[in-house]
Amino acid sequence: MILKGIPMAIDYVQEFYNYLRFELNLSINTVKSYIFDVNLFMTFIGKEGVDVTEVDKNVIRNFMSERLEHTTYRGNLESERSLSRRVCALRKYFKFLYTKEYLKSNPFIGISSPKKRVKNPDVLYASQIQKLLELNRERTDKLASRDQALLELMYCSGLRCSEVVSLNITQIDFPHRTILVKGKGNKERVVPFSESAKACLLDYGRNLRKELEKQAGKRSQYFFLNSKGDKLTTRGLEYIMHSIINKTGLSLGFNLHPHALRHSFATSLLENGADLRIIQELLGHSSINTTQIYTHVSKENLKNQYEEFFPKKDSKNTEKSDNNGI
Repeated sequence: MILKGIPMAIDYVQEFYNYLRFELNLSINTVKSYIFDVNLFMTFIGKEGVDVTEVDKNVIRNFMSERLEHTTYRGNLESERSLSRRVCALRKYFKFLYTKEYLKSNPFIGISSPKKRVKNPDVLYASQIQKLLELNRERTDKLASRDQALLELMYCSGLRCSEVVSLNITQIDFPHRTILVKGKGNKERVVPFSESAKACLLDYGRNLRKELEKQAGKRSQYFFLNSKGDKLTTRGLEYIMHSIINKTGLSLGFNLHPHALRHSFATSLLENGADLRIIQELLGHSSINTTQIYTHVSKENLKNQYEEFFPKKDSKNTEKSDNNGI
């Protein structure tokens, strides 16, 4: 129902628009964002057969639940951050309606913004890493050696995407197998790398990299170059990771991205007994709390490995054990 003498719901939105734009003097883009979120909610309650005056906390929670299960045009679930913004807009809208006495009560009082879901990072098992390196090694295209060097280095060092693309030749100490990394906030740290990574880096550096420089007609201070001989960008690195999966045909269950190799590096160290403080130092985390997420990933990895490789009982044995009354 609509309260007696109250304009229709569509007029509420128009009046709210005028209030935001001309009384609060908000920017046109901010106002459009508010109105978009309000209209999204109005569409939802319309489908539910609920009038704006009948909205209660259950309706609001149903809306929030549906939005968290909504898939965006990019194929991702709507984030808690996006939903929090929508809730903020609706909270302001319903406060406006209540203040104007269009509603007898404000249903958004006591409604909290959604808590952020803690998503474990994408991680490759040791067997998946091994398979990925083997398959990529079989490639015969021009850029294969560069991509192999990238995979080897990123997995065995845990460098950030930005740290890889900005890597300068002078930062690499081949005799000692270390890299002087300039991380966030220009903080420096020394990170070692493996013998296999060293071999791949030298192969790329002595051969393909020189070809790319010659092709570009210039020398570059940056170690990793794109197909035109220019500095590799973070977007370019992300594209390379996607193309590696396409070229090798390996299925991981998620899109390979640079950070997945960093996550895999940290998880592998933890599972093999490395101290969390050492991992923090290698990753360049300012807080140990950031590093601790890998303790959850490690436990999940161990469980998945157990489920995949532990011998399963046959159906007869399962039936017997089910009847033991335990």
